[in-house]
Amino acid sequence: MFRVKLERLVRYPLLQKSVLGLVGVCLCVTLGSMTALAQSVSQSGPSQTGQPVLGPIQVPTVIVTAQKEPADAQKLPVSLTAVSKDTLASAGIIFVSDAAIYAPNTFFSELTARKISNPRFRGIGSSPANPGITTYFDGVPQLNTNSSSIELMDVEQIEFVRGPQSALFGRNNLGGLVNITSSRPSLMTWTGTLAIPVGNNAARDVRGSFSGPLIAGRLGVGGALMYGRRDGFTRNDVTGHDLDSRSAVSGKAQLLWTPAAIWEARLIVTGERARDGDYALNDLAALRQNPFHVMRDFEGHTDRDITATTILTRREGRRLAFSTATGLLRWKTQDATDLDYSPLPLLTRDNTERDFQFTQEVRLASAASAPVALSNGVALKWQTGAFLFTQNYEQDAVNNLLPLLVSLPFAVSQHSPQSTLDDVGIGIYGQGTGTFRDRLDVSVGARVDHENKQAVLNTFSSPALVPGTVVNGDRSFSNVSPQLAAAFRVQPEKTIYASAGRGFKAGGFNPASPAGSEAYGEEHAWHLEGGVKTSWAGNRLIANLAAFSIDWDDLQLNLPNPVVPGQFYIANIGGARSNGVELELNARPYSGVDLFGAFGYTRARFKDGSSSSASGVDVSGNKLPSTPDYTATFGAQVSRALRPAATLRGRAEVVFYGGFQYDEANTAAQEAYSLANFTGGVHGKYLFAEAWVRNAFDTRYVPIAFPYPNFAPSGFIGELGRPRTIGVTGGVTF
Repeated sequence: MFRVKLERLVRYPLLQKSVLGLVGVCLCVTLGSMTALAQSVSQSGPSQTGQPVLGPIQVPTVIVTAQKEPADAQKLPVSLTAVSKDTLASAGIIFVSDAAIYAPNTFFSELTARKISNPRFRGIGSSPANPGITTYFDGVPQLNTNSSSIELMDVEQIEFVRGPQSALFGRNNLGGLVNITSSRPSLMTWTGTLAIPVGNNAARDVRGSFSGPLIAGRLGVGGALMYGRRDGFTRNDVTGHDLDSRSAVSGKAQLLWTPAAIWEARLIVTGERARDGDYALNDLAALRQNPFHVMRDFEGHTDRDITATTILTRREGRRLAFSTATGLLRWKTQDATDLDYSPLPLLTRDNTERDFQFTQEVRLASAASAPVALSNGVALKWQTGAFLFTQNYEQDAVNNLLPLLVSLPFAVSQHSPQSTLDDVGIGIYGQGTGTFRDRLDVSVGARVDHENKQAVLNTFSSPALVPGTVVNGDRSFSNVSPQLAAAFRVQPEKTIYASAGRGFKAGGFNPASPAGSEAYGEEHAWHLEGGVKTSWAGNRLIANLAAFSIDWDDLQLNLPNPVVPGQFYIANIGGARSNGVELELNARPYSGVDLFGAFGYTRARFKDGSSSSASGVDVSGNKLPSTPDYTATFGAQVSRALRPAATLRGRAEVVFYGGFQYDEANTAAQEAYSLANFTGGVHGKYLFAEAWVRNAFDTRYVPIAFPYPNFAPSGFIGELGRPRTIGVTGGVTF
């Protein structure tokens, strides 16, 4: 009943007018706030130091670990966007990709299945098995993106760090990283929250968390639990069923121990069990003509199980800081789907993947409050560390060719392939930052990486109609990644910076690929970046601008396998260049009003001599796939006290994406589109209630598609982005 009522409401003209009215109000608030900010600056008299007196209202200082050690984001010579815990809560963000709208030149290619979520920064990305942008959870890298897109629970901050991070983080950070940190358990007071969102498509969730001391000041515990499900957005017209439903339960438990003032140890255990519906893939032309409808004789599923254990230790002495990060991660996915995407019984797939990774990092650094004094007016901050990892990956992808397809009286099961990939590596890094008279920072860093990869790829069919093949491979990769940066403080709140760095991504083996493409080589890139980071009006306005240029060779690209439908492999197809700019604004003109905006422009093209390994077509000068020409986000959040124990809150944001290509040959594309999200509600001392709408104007767009010439009439299949979703959330906090 609730689902039916919500779906009818979105058709009412009154609701549409209300949404338009909310947009108008938000625009008025934004313009009014900018005017108020300008007036407050012009009317503020100078203090004895010559600075305007603006009072305590200001944008909060953001502390990040984008370069491993805690630092003020405004003082680092790197482009990054930090999304705080408050923003995650107020915007209702539960997946990393939803937070990416606040970071310029950032785009996520996602399918319905949770395991397919590939970030792309400034045109750089790759396959799930060898990402160019790595996601870190509490210092532990996700070496395969199958485990990176999990439901966010009890998260303190997400950092989108753009530009090469190989000098500190190593092999899979060619274009940047996504750094996610969990909230620390409280050592002094008990806190908690319980939220119950419900919405259309029968969406219903329960999310709760708690934190508090077991021994005051010494031992704290925290936990979070989530259960959520919804019906699918897509209807299978053959059966009348919805296809792409979602259901999952997730949990996180933490223990924080501080045996002494300078010591702490932290244990974090996370788990997820997801049982989702099938992929919503369909012919690209059919998607656009008849959105959220497919026709299939077979309805599959996508399952995922993840368990992760992280152990963090740190000793913060007067001169040295010593820290370790240990990660144990195990995941398994199993999905079954209709590969011909038609009502005919032709082809299905059953794909099982499992992975275990162990990571260990040890780091030693100068204490934050005690840099090394080299001379009068010159101080040095430094860090060095070592990183070790092992990864064991297995896959068994079984393509079931039904009798109607193979013209035989029996079905044929093709294992393409049964694969085992084992990887072990080590990295040693160091960085030093010299500060000259508190005005100039010069940073020099480098990392040495070495790893060995082994593969066993077994391709065969049952019954054995043709002889099978077995590939045994063994390859090693070594690399040195340097980085140099300089930052000059023109004024205490205004810094100009420049950096140069070399990014690195190791080669490896494809679990599945055409014959002769089982292995691929390393990828390297040089990045140049310059920018300014500024604070105005007593920190009421933060404005940052950056320009970048990237030149990379032996570009690794994720390509569809022309021999086996629905499978992908990595190939080195040539080189590319990417140039662009980024602008970020954050303002708090007066109490209760926050304004934010981000704009990014990217021009990413293949260099001369680049050609597609899949088709052999020359792609020189073509646009890099899944790279919007521009991204932009503008919004406002307003809070007003109704009474001492109750606050009225409203939030509005509009996101714009420029057009982009789906493939390296530039044969199909998504035009520019925009999305709008709105939230409003009342928050009391213990209780809160909100109403929300996402994709408020029900924009139709296809964020991901790929060539599929054998079964798709248009030559491409893809998935639509999420339609309009509306709902309410009620909860309690203490």
